[in-house]
Amino acid sequence: MTEQERIEELRTALHQHNYNYYVLSTPTISDQEFDALLRELAELEGRHPELFDPNSPTQRVGSDLTNDFETVVHLRPMLSLANTYNQEEVRAYYERVREGLQGEDFEICCELKFDGLSISLHYEDGRLVRAVTRGDGVQGDDVTANVRTIRTIPLQLSPGAGWPRSFEIRGEVLMPWNSFEALNREREAAEEPLFANPRNAASGTLKSKQASVVADRHLDAYLYYLLGDEVPADGHYENLQAARTWGFQVSEHMRKVRSLDEIFDFINYWDVERKNLPVATDGIVLKVNSQRQQRALGMTAKSPRWAIAYKFQAEQQSTVLREVTYQVGRTGAVTPVANMDPVQLSGTTVRRATLNNADFIAKLDLHLGDHVLVEKGGEIIPKIVAVDEAFITEERGPRVEFIRHCPECGAELVRYEGEAAWYCPNDAGCPPQLKGRIEHFVSRRAMDINTLGPETIDDLYARGLIRNVADLYDLTVDQLSGFGDTRIRSARKTIQAIEDSRQVPFERVLFALGIRFVGETVAKTLARRFHDIDTLSRVSLDELLQVNSIGQAIAESVIRWFADMDNIFLVERLRARGLQFQLSEQKLAEQSDRLAGKTIVISGVFAHHSRDEYKALIEQHGGKNTGSISAKTSFILAGDNMGPAKLEKAQKLGVSIVNEDEFLKMIEKD
Repeated sequence: MTEQERIEELRTALHQHNYNYYVLSTPTISDQEFDALLRELAELEGRHPELFDPNSPTQRVGSDLTNDFETVVHLRPMLSLANTYNQEEVRAYYERVREGLQGEDFEICCELKFDGLSISLHYEDGRLVRAVTRGDGVQGDDVTANVRTIRTIPLQLSPGAGWPRSFEIRGEVLMPWNSFEALNREREAAEEPLFANPRNAASGTLKSKQASVVADRHLDAYLYYLLGDEVPADGHYENLQAARTWGFQVSEHMRKVRSLDEIFDFINYWDVERKNLPVATDGIVLKVNSQRQQRALGMTAKSPRWAIAYKFQAEQQSTVLREVTYQVGRTGAVTPVANMDPVQLSGTTVRRATLNNADFIAKLDLHLGDHVLVEKGGEIIPKIVAVDEAFITEERGPRVEFIRHCPECGAELVRYEGEAAWYCPNDAGCPPQLKGRIEHFVSRRAMDINTLGPETIDDLYARGLIRNVADLYDLTVDQLSGFGDTRIRSARKTIQAIEDSRQVPFERVLFALGIRFVGETVAKTLARRFHDIDTLSRVSLDELLQVNSIGQAIAESVIRWFADMDNIFLVERLRARGLQFQLSEQKLAEQSDRLAGKTIVISGVFAHHSRDEYKALIEQHGGKNTGSISAKTSFILAGDNMGPAKLEKAQKLGVSIVNEDEFLKMIEKD
């Protein structure tokens, strides 16, 4: 057997094993055997780059290359469904279908409405060739590279399975509950904003610029509509059963019915049972099964007449509030948490819920022992929405009063003007703040010392080896390893990562310092404007306020940070250990103020640079990027396939449109 033949054999086998594992949940080989086959394939492909195939199983992990999304017009519009929220409206839909079909018998296909991101997959000769988001229904974004990382979407269909030569299949990209909760735990530890629900997380992930990020977040997909000129049957249900045999993940919970009572049985059953599903659902979809009858019923301007979505009501449960505890984050913000009797919500047991801030607690007039209404609905983050008045008595427990001292270090809390949160001001001695700042410093988007996790940081802190981020640069292999052989290898990797972090550019070092309100974008802005840490440390409040996008809260926070001598000493320690505290000569040479004061919107697909590259060029030359058009927009940098909605709004507001050649001339050196 030649190496080319072995490559083809391995690809076919691994596609089948992926299907067995991720769709059928019936693996036929062990993980180790699968990994061995995958490694063999990767080695062979490395020796034969001329045989590269984007649909190879080795491409599932995604790359670190930045994707730019091309806008693609749908072959067939992806219309949204009309929503209904009660069974009377379902009855009215059923009667409209009966009248529209003039008494002809019909079947309804009942399906779960998955709460994710709609996707259109195109296959040619059994191979995935394009994946497009719904977008505005007329056109969407080409996200093929990211979709290839989703294990339940087949890249190559098995030969001889009976699939048409060319077809489109639509479905929903989802983030399962377990992946979602793990992602939010990571974001919470990094004090990044949490995703409100799996739908938002799936959408944000699928539009990530790095396919490797998509692969790491373990998205899933269910397919629910087959289209094409050569589909196997007239029946929608029957077509999806055929698609299942081709390798697609189709929900096993579909049901074909012939009466309104059967529809209501399906709705009532899943209104309860959906809580036990591994993915989020927010309703039921009802479709006339026959495609011939679908065509006869037709469409309105916005939605098909033959289908409707029944939306479940947000789930709410009553439980007892037992205690309110308080968490301190790396910035010192104190967050109240309700601890309650366990209650089942959307498939998970909930014992804790956020109480947001002191004002929220006061508004609810909470007392310990109160019965409270807890809601999730589409939201995974539980929240108390009200006190259950049915249980209020004259003998209520003590009123919940927001604490006045830090639960970790005892410092008196402060509240800054214009903010809802209370803060612990003891940033030099409060353990959660100290450890939180170190976790932020080593995070991927900061110094990227990715082998130092929260548990290791906790251990090093407990042993007195680190108290601030500068201490990281004094660590040794022996201190990290405890002298175990396995841990020595890991410790060496950590020491190397710490060593490599000395080359991280200034703007990321500035972000890593954890100055309150100075996120990635603000750090880039400050670095470009002031060039080095010494200049930034000496600027006045007025000078900061003159910088585009720097407001009062950010400016005051920067001034406060540099007024603290402990922070100045920290910078000096880090400088002595070789960290970058000024922009590189190359970046300084590339900067200009040619776009100073201009607010620019980017839209379309470009020939000379990617969208991210154009964003960087705008910032490099003193301009500001924004995603939406307003009267303050200076101009739109427009490529091919500019969104029609943006074009219409630009014309309405009189905003000029600049093509990329004109833009590049704007920023050329004189």
